Parts: sequence; C-alpha cells; structure tokens
Amino acid sequence: MITAFLPCRKGSQRISDKNIKDFADIKGGLLTIKLDQLKKCNLINSIVISSNDERVLEIASKDQDSRVIIDERPDYLGSSTTTTDELIKYVPSIIADEHILWTHVTSPFITENDYQRIIDAYFLNIKNGYDSLMTAHKLQGFIWDEEKPISYSRDELKWPMTQTITPLYEIDSGAFLSSISNYKNFSDRIGQKPFVYIQEKMKSLDIDWPDDFKLAEAIWRFQNKNC
Repeated sequence: MITAFLPCRKGSQRISDKNIKDFADIKGGLLTIKLDQLKKCNLINSIVISSNDERVLEIASKDQDSRVIIDERPDYLGSSTTTTDELIKYVPSIIADEHILWTHVTSPFITENDYQRIIDAYFLNIKNGYDSLMTAHKLQGFIWDEEKPISYSRDELKWPMTQTITPLYEIDSGAFLSSISNYKNFSDRIGQKPFVYIQEKMKSLDIDWPDDFKLAEAIWRFQNKNC
C-alpha cells in the first residue's frame, strides 16, 4: 500500500499563499494541480493532505475522491520555524501504510505518469539492494564554492569539456519514496541506501521564489494552450 503525503503548511515567506493562489488561471492553484495528478496515479492508494491552513483544508474537504484524507496538522508543526526533521517524525503518527510517497505541490511538472515511473523504479531497485528513492537533477558543469571549483580540478584543464566532469546530483524535493519502517527506525524520509532517480530539468523545477512561480506559469500555459 502506498500513501502520498502532501504537506502544505500555512504561510509562505517568499510567495504569499503559494499553495493555493491562482496558477495559470486555475482556481486552487498548485494544490488543485497536484491533487489531480496524484489521483490519476492508480498505484497510489491514499493521499494525505497535511496542513494547518484552513483554506487548504477547505479545498481538500470538497474533493469527492475517497482516497483523499485530511490531516489538520498542529500549528507548532506548520510554522516557518518547523524543520523537515520534525515533520518527518510526525508522519508515522498519521500514516500506517507500508510505503510513503512524500511530494510537494511546488513540483507541478511531475505528472501522474512520472509518479507511476517513480513508483515502478522504487520497487525495482528495492530488489537490487536499495531501500528508498529520492528524485534529483544532475549537475554536470562548472560548480564552485566561494573560492574554488568543487565539481572538477583546474590542475589538468582550467575549463574542461562539461561532459567529462563527474556529475553531482541536486536533490529536487520532487518525490521521496520510502517504507514506514525507515521513518520509524531512522527518523528520515529515506533509508540507508536511497536510489537517486534522475529527472529532466523541467520536472525538477521547484517553485520557491516569485520568479519560479512566474516561469512555471508561463511553461504551464504554453504546454496547455491547445487543451
């Protein structure tokens, strides 16, 4: 059994009402989009919307799909100071199913078909010795810290061909898939050996800043202009 966990805390420091503000003229915005995508994935048995925002809870309560479950999250777990680690420890208290797919409304380009492939990859790689999955974007370029390159060495070539650089992987928060036992045993949404599931750049887009919101809206409108 797979439960999708969709956290939507109240307030946003960077984008006001990010989860539910109109997105590309869609009422309910990113929440509406993500709910539709998750409901269309037939491998997901239930969808837990966890929020301390009454407007999020109201939108979710109007959904007629019996798989949609509302969790009125305590305010102390929905503030701007709440850490992800604190929320991870809370999840086993509201979900008992064997596997948890943690995802976010801020990844609108991860569709039901992508979730299907992610879940398939998770179960396939469990057979190969992995114990969880997380999505990521591959970085293969000139990546520096404040002083020096960290993705390559300038001792051989100062500007090597990027395709020869050993890639790094940026976890994009699109999806984390793990067993409930990992949550309990490690207080984490991944296990000890996660499989890194590489996504194309657009799928990895996470709406965190106002410019992200505008860019995602423009892409969404372009993709759906003939729908």
